[in-house]
Amino acid sequence: MKYDVTIGIPVFRAEPYIRKTMESALSQSYPSIEFLVVDDGGDDKSIEIIKALSSSHSRGKDIRILYHSHNQGVSASRNQIIDEAQGDYLYFMDADDLIAVNTIALLVHNIRRYDAEIAFGSYEKIEISGEKMVYQYPSLQLLGEDQLACFSYRKYGGIQASACNYVVKASLLRDHHLRFIDTDYWEDMVFTFELVTLIKRAVLLPDITYSYLCHENSLSHYLGRDQIAKDEVMKNVETIDYLKGRTSLLYNKVYFPHRCYNVLMTDFYMACHILKRRRAIHPSVSNTEIKTMMSHPASFHQICFFREGRIKNLCFYFIGHLPAFLCVFAIWCLGKIKKTV
Repeated sequence: MKYDVTIGIPVFRAEPYIRKTMESALSQSYPSIEFLVVDDGGDDKSIEIIKALSSSHSRGKDIRILYHSHNQGVSASRNQIIDEAQGDYLYFMDADDLIAVNTIALLVHNIRRYDAEIAFGSYEKIEISGEKMVYQYPSLQLLGEDQLACFSYRKYGGIQASACNYVVKASLLRDHHLRFIDTDYWEDMVFTFELVTLIKRAVLLPDITYSYLCHENSLSHYLGRDQIAKDEVMKNVETIDYLKGRTSLLYNKVYFPHRCYNVLMTDFYMACHILKRRRAIHPSVSNTEIKTMMSHPASFHQICFFREGRIKNLCFYFIGHLPAFLCVFAIWCLGKIKKTV
């Protein structure tokens, strides 16, 4: 059966949240939606809850479940959703988040109105404490090559790092063979950083369409724990190293200086978190390892010819070339100024 939109939801041990997540997806006002769920080998009752909804809900016939015999990770699940989606457009959701009732209708209306390839909604992030933060885009149409990438990299955090809360043409992902990399850490940030470089026509909306709910055991919140395995931290570092390698291939793009700065800022904040929680990380992260994190994806010669962002990138370049102790000291001082250490 053909649909206009596929909502793709990877599911792994989401029993406490999955009913509300599915009900928010099923309550969408837009009529032509496939709800594509990937059971990633969880051992709880998440899929039983979804099966019950498929039997009892008026839109239950539009729920389709794919099964993994063992846990393969969120990247494998999302890649399978890209391959299997029957909708012309694709929208990812996490299994513990919520979307507004008009989300799909609003995004599809705007993607068609402007003949765009992607439409982003704004979102709210609700912390474990209940504190709510709103991330709101301006009402903006970016209808030319590299315009979305330039907007995304214009400042640190210029675009959402999550793979959720945008409707994108499924054919674009397949035609460019865009995939989630095989990691459990920041795979969605890498995917979105790559995606924006492929888009020629995009729409951003100020409407809050997605609620990102933080939970105690979220992978993204491991730095708040009393004991942190070094392996978890270094997987984050490896993901950013992959992104650096991809960034270095874009040296001829107008947004290259700003993308370099964005990637280095991610490394900087990661290094600040390591310094802040250094005693909790076992085994410890050495000064040399932190210095290695700060390697720049551009050469000194390339940075000297940047038309924009030259000074900021040179600062990071020189920090990364200091002796390990001085490099860490510089990060610590900057972190104190930014109140991240």
